[in-house]
Amino acid sequence: MRLVLPALFLALASCSPIQRFHGYAPDDMQLAEIEVARDTRETVAEKIGRPGMTGVMEGSAWYYVQSDWVNEGWRPPVEVRREVVAISFDEAGRVSNVERFGQEQGEVVALSRRVTSTGPTGMTLLRQLLGNIGQFNPAQMLSR
Repeated sequence: MRLVLPALFLALASCSPIQRFHGYAPDDMQLAEIEVARDTRETVAEKIGRPGMTGVMEGSAWYYVQSDWVNEGWRPPVEVRREVVAISFDEAGRVSNVERFGQEQGEVVALSRRVTSTGPTGMTLLRQLLGNIGQFNPAQMLSR
């Protein structure tokens, strides 16, 4: 009986899902503080912080990426949600677009948008960020 209760407890504990959150994407209230055509990189950094990713070209967008993962027992982690916030800047360094993207059935979907031009210039990078759902393995990061 002494061994059965701890074994039963461990079996039940290993079945409960564990949620993990990676990255950071500002919420709509934080994004509402950013004024298109008025704010600069410096004021955006003061209001919501610097992103984990930027576009590769000078003057391109900042990308804030957040992923939510669920790990159930012995199964590998599953990414259940990913959001990307793209803040684009014009040649003068002022905000030109603020957009939030998600993923629905494998397709990139704009969740919210405040656009002053045709769209962010780094759409290829955005598609890569959202297209890699399920290909990232957090266990690889922990083993390094």
